[in-house]
Amino acid sequence: MTVQHQKHLFDLPDDVIYLNIASQSPSFKTVTEAGLEGIRQKSLPYTITISDYFDPVIELRKLFAQLIDVDEYNRIANIPSVSYGMASIANNITLKEGDEIILIEEQFPSNYYIWERLAKTYNATLKTIAQPKDTANNVAKWNEDILNAISDKTALVTMGNIHWSNGSLFNLKAIREKTRTHNSLLVIDGSQSIGAYPFSVKDIEPDALVSAGYKWLFGPYGCAYAYFGPYFDNGTPIEENWCNRLNSEDFTGLTSYESQYKPLASRYAAGEGGSFIYVRMQIAALKSVLAWQPETIQDYCKSITKKIVSKLKALGCHIEDDANRTHHLFGVKLPETIDIDALKEMLKAQNIYISFRGQYIRLSCHLFNTEEDFDKLYDCIASTIKS
Repeated sequence: MTVQHQKHLFDLPDDVIYLNIASQSPSFKTVTEAGLEGIRQKSLPYTITISDYFDPVIELRKLFAQLIDVDEYNRIANIPSVSYGMASIANNITLKEGDEIILIEEQFPSNYYIWERLAKTYNATLKTIAQPKDTANNVAKWNEDILNAISDKTALVTMGNIHWSNGSLFNLKAIREKTRTHNSLLVIDGSQSIGAYPFSVKDIEPDALVSAGYKWLFGPYGCAYAYFGPYFDNGTPIEENWCNRLNSEDFTGLTSYESQYKPLASRYAAGEGGSFIYVRMQIAALKSVLAWQPETIQDYCKSITKKIVSKLKALGCHIEDDANRTHHLFGVKLPETIDIDALKEMLKAQNIYISFRGQYIRLSCHLFNTEEDFDKLYDCIASTIKS
């Protein structure tokens, strides 16, 4: 499937070059309109029916299930944040003293703090796998080190499909096989990959996956999704809300308290998850992501970044080889001779938005970007390298 750039679907001004979707996505027009429809419905509360609390949520869960290749939508829970999903997962894991939780160096905080607390609770150990310093074989060595770290002491491996700051690709297939050998759980943070990079639960078979919804899934800030595998089928949620119980659609019987949860992951959904505004926006967003397809997004991003990657490498920048990283998000190590402050000022003047990480920059793009956007970025970088 070949696509042209889709900036006309967004409200981004023509003079803005936005290369920071990994931080926060822009909202395309159909999502904005869906949110406004929800606001209008809330202003007329007598139009809200019982089915409005439930049917849109089922549709939303089915869409996310389709995106990550899950047949049973009841394995999906709509939640407000990655930290909420990770807390739900950790709430149902019991460790032994001396157990190890394997993390990746500089993992995003939402996938760190909860495991730090869990380790302290059970006197277990956090084992962080550092990024190798050898840039020539960085990602391959990193994957090797992760695999070598998994042992009979490993209770849990929790990590992203890619590294959130530089797009390094982790070999989840091999990691899953090694964790299965040692009876270890695998929990994935898909916030920087789901929606933009192909992923299949059937292929990887993780025990759980959590993804923010406001980045590559184009939802509003304050939405996320979680997949819960069989390990968590009979778990305990971190809150008790009425929608997650059997027969909650019967408003006349809500005080006939129900001891049973709805099937599978339904118990983990957050209270008021049927937001008339957010769910409408999320549905509109996921429909577009599914129409575009992650494979198409990768191919498009590769086509518009191919030239700048080659030119930046010639300029003395370090960028991982194509096979070791994604194309929608990747890191660039700038030369020591660059004037970072001057670069920041020039980018500001040109309305170019990227993310800085010390001597690195993180570039993240989508169908609203063009090769010309990267030409302008290159000119800014090249002009601020000191002679």
